[in-house]
Amino acid sequence: MDGTLSVRTPAELFGLTGRTALVTGASSGLGVRFAEVLAAAGATVWITARRAERLERLAERNPAFRPFRADVSDADDRAALIEAIRAAGATLDVLVNNAGADNGAKPDAETPEQFAGVLGTNLVGPFHLAQLATELGGELSVINVSSILGLVSAAPLGSAGYAASKAGLLGLTRELAGHWGRRGVRVNALAPGWFRTEMNEELFADERSAKWVNRNTMLGRPGQASELDTALLFLASPASSYLTGQVLTVDGGWTAR
Repeated sequence: MDGTLSVRTPAELFGLTGRTALVTGASSGLGVRFAEVLAAAGATVWITARRAERLERLAERNPAFRPFRADVSDADDRAALIEAIRAAGATLDVLVNNAGADNGAKPDAETPEQFAGVLGTNLVGPFHLAQLATELGGELSVINVSSILGLVSAAPLGSAGYAASKAGLLGLTRELAGHWGRRGVRVNALAPGWFRTEMNEELFADERSAKWVNRNTMLGRPGQASELDTALLFLASPASSYLTGQVLTVDGGWTAR
C-alpha cells in the first residue's frame, strides 16, 4: 500500500444510482418530496398511497416513479405491494415509512378504536413493511418517519394515538436495528419538527397556532420541505453506512428548549 487515503466523492457517498426505494404516503406533502429527492439521486422509486389517481399523475411527470395503490394499514395491501416489487425483479435498498394518520381527537375524546386505527397506520404498518422488505434483499436502509411529537408533548394540541405511535416508531427503530444489524440492514428514524403538510394545514391557517409554532421554535419559523432533503438522503445513502438505531431530529431547535 502507498499510504494514500481513499476518499469517496460526494456523488459516491450520496448517490443512489441503480438502487430501488419505496416511499409510503407518497401522494402528497413530504412523501412526494421524499420520493423526488431519492429519484434525483438516481434511485428507482416505488410510490404508494391510497389515492391512485395522484400516484399516476406523479408517475407521468417522473419516469423514475413506479406507482402502486396500497393502504399501509391493511396487511393484504402491504403484502401485495412487496410482491409487486418482487415480481418486477427488484431488490429493495431504501424503505421510507412515511405514511401517517392522525384523528385529531384530544385524549379525553379519543376512543380506543380511533387510537388503535392511528397505530395501525403509523406503527403496525411500518413494522410489517420492514419485515417484508428484508425478504427482498438489497442493502436495505429503513427510514421510519417519526416526529418531534414522539419525543416531547404537543399539549395543548395533538392526539394520544399520534404521539404514542410516533414514540413507538422510535422504539421500533432501535429494536429492529439491534436485531437486524448483523444482517446488514440499517434502521434509523427521521423526526421532523413543524412542517406545513395537508395533515396540519388547519393548524397553520389559525393565526394563534402559527404564532405558537414560531414562538417555540428557536429559528422562529416552521421548516420548509426542502430542509429535510439532506437528512433523508444521508440516511438513505452510503453516506450513513455506519449509522443505525439513531434518530435524526430536524426541528429548528424545538426539542432543544
